[in-house]
Parts: sequence; C-alpha cells; structure tokens
Amino acid sequence: MAGIFTKGVEADVWTVLFWRGALAAGMMWGYLSWRDGARAFTDCARLGWSGWAAATVGSLATICFIAAFKNTAVANVAIIYATVPFAAAAMAWFWMRERPGLATLVASALCLIGVAVMVSGSAGTPHLKGDMLAVGMTVLMALMMVIMRRYPERPMTLAVGPISCVQLVIVGWAMSDPWNVSLFEFVLLAGFGLIHATAIILLAEGVKRIKAAEAGLLGALEMPLVPIWGWLILSEIPGMPTIGGGAIVLATLCWYLSLSVVVSAQPKRV
Repeated sequence: MAGIFTKGVEADVWTVLFWRGALAAGMMWGYLSWRDGARAFTDCARLGWSGWAAATVGSLATICFIAAFKNTAVANVAIIYATVPFAAAAMAWFWMRERPGLATLVASALCLIGVAVMVSGSAGTPHLKGDMLAVGMTVLMALMMVIMRRYPERPMTLAVGPISCVQLVIVGWAMSDPWNVSLFEFVLLAGFGLIHATAIILLAEGVKRIKAAEAGLLGALEMPLVPIWGWLILSEIPGMPTIGGGAIVLATLCWYLSLSVVVSAQPKRV
C-alpha cells in the first residue's frame, strides 16, 4: 500500500518521510518496550557499526522508495522491487559465501531481463527518474537485509525500525515544512506510518530466522497486488513495457517459489 499512500497525498517526499517516520517510530518504540522492557532503550549501546549501518542504509532506501513513487507508476516500483531477493542473494554470496543455487542464478537473470524490458519503456520519459530511484532502493534494501542476516546478534529490529525512522524524521524536518498538511492528509500519513511499522517489525523478526534471499523473495509476493491497487485506486494503467517486464518477473517468481515448495516438501535424509 506504500504507493497508494504516497501518491494519495499532495505532500512532498520530505513531508511524507517526516510523518511516516514519526508515527512509525512511536509504534515501534512501543512494541520494543512491550517486548524488551527497559532493554529497548539500553540496546542502543549494542547497535555497533553494523546496527547503525543497517539503519542508515534502510533510511537511504526509504528516501529512494518514496521518491520513486512520486516519479513513476506504482507498478514500476513494485516490479523492480520484486528483484530484491536476487540482489540479496548476490550480496550474500559475495560477503557471507552463501552460494546461490542454479535456480537462483537463472531466476536472477530472468528478472534482470524483465526489469530491463520495463525500464526501456521509460527511456526518454519522466518515469525514467523514478525507475532508477526504484533500482537504487532495491539495491539498498538488499544490502540492509544482508547486514541484518550477517549480524543477527545485534538489535536489528531497533536499528531498521525506530532508529531509521528517527533519522528520516530529522532529515524530513530539515528539508520541508511538515506541519503544512491538511487534516485529511495527516490521517493518511498516520495510517502509512502505522502500516510501515508493522511491516518492519515482521521483517526484522523474520529475516533473523531465514536466509536473506528467502526474506526478499517472500516480500516480493506483494508484486501482483500493487498494480491492481494502482489501477483501482489511482487509475494507473500500466504500459505494454511494464506489462511485459512484469509478466517475466512474475512468472519467474512463481517458478522459483514452486521449486522452493517442492524442495521443502521433500523428506530430509537421516
């Protein structure tokens, strides 16, 4: 729903980041306080360089994410973001030596082809800027996931949750006048912040228990829904390059997921 919230308001990128960050930070601090008690605040001392790196990379990804929605169709952002598991797999192999299988390599190549087809349709149009921002967001999100996977002993829920949100609040306040919004837009931005907080909590808790590529793959399941919401609520009709590239990416994800289901269903040898 991120694209719907972002495009549903007239507020600029920095104002959206401020209110989204402020509301999300409040909810996540509440969750961590309920889960960890006083340790939710003392854990700041345990972030280390990896925790601060994950927070900062996540903040940069969010800036690209919101800006991308303001500059291109929601379907384009969703399709490009769907390739994050394969970017995460490449980074995890380079950094952690988590060797991807043949299926992951094939799926990565197919997804790159799909994104190339879609971006080619934006060449020479204002949408190209948004598409490139979405590419940057995807790379940064993959890096954040790998950092979280590499250092699970750090309080990553704190890092990519409230710490990242506070960073965005500071930047948003410095770059805009966040108080210049209508009551209607404030309600939308508040809803955006609360939904974002819920997603980050689930992501941070889940990525510690599975591989970075798998975490990204599960997150990519949102892709089929985003163009539908964009069409129903924003009346955005994807162009043929977006439909063609999206079909390649979606078919690849379905094939890759079906392989994962078959492998997980097989009995383990003792």
